[in-house]
Amino acid sequence: MIVTDRPEPWHLRTRKFLRATDQRGELVRGARFLRKLVPGDDAPGDPLAPSTGRSSDRLARLLTEAGADRPSATRELGLAAVQAWQAVRRSSDRPLAANGITVLFTDLVGFSTWALHAGDDRVLELLRAVADVTESIVTGHRGSVVKGLGDGVMAVFADPGEAVNAAYETCSAVSVIKAEGYLPHLRAGLHRGNPQRVGNDYLGVDVNIAARIMAAADGDEVLASGSVVEELDADAVIVRPRRNFRAKGTPKDLLVYRVIPRYSAT
Repeated sequence: MIVTDRPEPWHLRTRKFLRATDQRGELVRGARFLRKLVPGDDAPGDPLAPSTGRSSDRLARLLTEAGADRPSATRELGLAAVQAWQAVRRSSDRPLAANGITVLFTDLVGFSTWALHAGDDRVLELLRAVADVTESIVTGHRGSVVKGLGDGVMAVFADPGEAVNAAYETCSAVSVIKAEGYLPHLRAGLHRGNPQRVGNDYLGVDVNIAARIMAAADGDEVLASGSVVEELDADAVIVRPRRNFRAKGTPKDLLVYRVIPRYSAT
């Protein structure tokens, strides 16, 4: 009796053909080139870049993680589609206020020194935990994360009271994250003004002032400029002047305060 090999089922042959086509170098390069032509963030789905809580961000992360060990034209095209969608929807993602917006900067105190000896795995684990906590709290207070800054973020809010609460709660939440050999302490700085929006970012003096205020804060401390404090409900916060505040690139008459929300017992 003569035994012959059975032909491979057609669906398996089709699957192999599609997979091989999807991984063809020229197609992958073409899809990546297309992504560069699409407006918006060309790295959607980066796990270290806090998202705005949108479904498209979650989709981008799933696409990024799916088959990340091999090239894929389909994945590149999918990310390009997400990128284009976010660019179209971007105008509704950032808080707009006729009398200005509140800019928040955060930063981990002493992180760089610890990171030099901690190893990449532990560093990335901590950064992901901080990013997740920050994103959740900021969006929960009707704010929007503009961008990740390694061990901190820049976020914007229409309501200064929500910004103060978000900053304080983020500092508190980060302080209980466990990291071997390091006690995470976040500092935060807030300033209200009218920065210039450029694409998905904000630029200008008001942004620089917020960053400078943050750099002057201690761990677990929230500092805010007078432009923020004057918009707050006096009964909702405890305000203490930060005396002798001086920072390069800020107005000489800038007033800075330490702010702590008053939470109702109910």
